[in-house]
Amino acid sequence: MTRWFYLGVLVVVAAFAVSGYVYVYKFGELPEKIPVHWNIHGVPDRVVDKQDAWMNFWIFPPVMAWFLLLTLVLPWLSPKSFSIEPFRDTYGYVMTLVQFLFGYIHVLLIWNSFHPEAPAIRPLIGGMCIFFALMGNVLGRVRRNFWVGIRTPWTLASDKVWNATHRLGAWLLTAFGVVGAIVVIAGVSLIGCTIVLIAGIFFAMLVPVGYSLVLYKRLERQGTLNDSP
Repeated sequence: MTRWFYLGVLVVVAAFAVSGYVYVYKFGELPEKIPVHWNIHGVPDRVVDKQDAWMNFWIFPPVMAWFLLLTLVLPWLSPKSFSIEPFRDTYGYVMTLVQFLFGYIHVLLIWNSFHPEAPAIRPLIGGMCIFFALMGNVLGRVRRNFWVGIRTPWTLASDKVWNATHRLGAWLLTAFGVVGAIVVIAGVSLIGCTIVLIAGIFFAMLVPVGYSLVLYKRLERQGTLNDSP
């Protein structure tokens, strides 16, 4: 276990503590009607009585606890030749970063439960863009494994293809995250922000997949597929 795992534990404990505190001490201060779903314009299109809005408070803490357990178990499940040990610290960082994203959404839901008039979708998109930028910043350090990264038949079959694909993916994901965050901060319409988010995710994910196939076939023709990267 690394420092990142212990930080993940703190995030999970904090999520349960925040929800418990709200339910025990602040439930009476909640509005009688709480939004639980928003349309593409960021306007709530489904509201429920506060007694029925329990998912806003309790859906993410158990998910985060499950993900923390998964973080602990996956390295043990990995075959020896696909061990995460060569990038253990980066693996911990990536998994904890996902925990922080869950925690951010959790806090955003609770905040919006108290302030139904406050924008919810724009901060969500902005937070996700920052998450992708931070993820892209370390993607190039991830080594061949079954759990984290761009796992295609061609990256899993070759260290050279894996490393080259992840360097490309790191640049694309970071660029998308930064551009997306700027678009949100600049006040572009919510529909525009949503389009940027969806298009950016598809572009940053699909381009490396295609690249891994093309690179694999090129190296295979050249007979250099198994050379040291």
